[in-house]
Amino acid sequence: MRKILLMIAMLAMTAACNDVSVEWVSSTYESPWQVMTVSSGTDSEKVIEIDTGKTLHEIEGFGTCFNELGWASLSDLTPEERNGILNELFTPAGANFTLARMPIAANDFSLDYYSYAPVAEDFELKSFSVAHDEDYLIPFIKAAQEINPDLKIWASPWCPPSWMKVNRHYANAASCGNGLAEDKQIPEGVDAFILDERYLDCYARYFGMFIDAYRTYGIDIHMVMPQNEPNSDQCYPACTWTPFGLAQFIKHLGPEMDKRDVEVYLGTMERADPELWEYILKDPEASRYIKGLGFQWAGKDALPVLHERYPDLPCYQTEQECGDGQNDWNGTMHSWDLMLHYLKNGVQGYLYWNTSLHEGGISTWGWRQNSLVVVNKEDKTFRYTPEYYLMKHFSHYVLPGAKVLDLGTEQDVIAFVNPDGSVIVNVVNRGDEQSVAIKVDGRSAEVTLPAGSINTFRFM
Repeated sequence: MRKILLMIAMLAMTAACNDVSVEWVSSTYESPWQVMTVSSGTDSEKVIEIDTGKTLHEIEGFGTCFNELGWASLSDLTPEERNGILNELFTPAGANFTLARMPIAANDFSLDYYSYAPVAEDFELKSFSVAHDEDYLIPFIKAAQEINPDLKIWASPWCPPSWMKVNRHYANAASCGNGLAEDKQIPEGVDAFILDERYLDCYARYFGMFIDAYRTYGIDIHMVMPQNEPNSDQCYPACTWTPFGLAQFIKHLGPEMDKRDVEVYLGTMERADPELWEYILKDPEASRYIKGLGFQWAGKDALPVLHERYPDLPCYQTEQECGDGQNDWNGTMHSWDLMLHYLKNGVQGYLYWNTSLHEGGISTWGWRQNSLVVVNKEDKTFRYTPEYYLMKHFSHYVLPGAKVLDLGTEQDVIAFVNPDGSVIVNVVNRGDEQSVAIKVDGRSAEVTLPAGSINTFRFM
């Protein structure tokens, strides 16, 4: 009798182990965000083993960016349509974005060059004002905050006021029809900022006044990075810095941000050479103000090295590579590759770049880029792009506080364990239909992945 009871108990335990509750959503180019049914008994071509005991770093969240051209495109829609998009982006029922980035004055997707202190040699910053932002940036951010009041916003400049630069111009390169003379160009590897104590001190106070001014609108900036892409000599708003120059500025910026309880991250790092950034991290005075690291573009190749050397500094991916305005599936697969690289190598926050653009995604200075939402300027319609659904496959399911799981050399798969114990597995199938068994701590789900698909599985 005891043997019979033992056998019944064992069978019951086996049944309980196999009785797995799994939610599955799949996206192809033609059919995004389809709720699928998990079958059983498939002869699997591939087995994916997930061990929830092997955890890496924690995820803070996912998000997008605010810029002027984004709000200009959304403004072509009805208030109801615009509000629906923002609800889709910033609520848990949709993409559940919890992080956002904004520029400090003009960026490459603003309507034109501008700063908050346009009067030359105004070292007392008497001309300082963020009133320019009341037309686009502030309404954009406030609309998002109405939906998610806890949205964490950080900021970085593309360029200081032009009078603080050696060439007295917002750009570094003479193209895009920007009027900069060729003999006034400033190349990579040269400080475009005037490295004089008066200018460094004034620019640090400029950051502080920006933080203070935005707080009067109910917009709290929790972190800043001193410069967007300090090695890039662009024809749109830009400012190159040497590691030495940037370290000198951080020594002024840090105390101003400390007064306001705002963190300083080193970024945005767009070059692969970790030594460029280690110069600053090894500076005893500058480094004491650096609370984290931010990476984008080729900076992704410096991420693994710097994360290993400075494991206590949280890392952000600060700007997903922007594509070419086509918003196609090839671009989406490239973005998937980027997400896996960043998320498996230490980033806690991951941000997309353009939230919304008009069809074609062209900037003021002629650069075509992708976006999460595309607005047709002619017929006033909109659509979500494949990259939006890629982001949603992560941000909707992977909650703040989740931990990345170590899957070793597994390709095209990434997994997380949420604070509530649910396990999220994201899998891409680049080819034809493929049968896969996903095993999570002994629980198994057997499925056939659609051809050319992004898939999320939530094991509860």
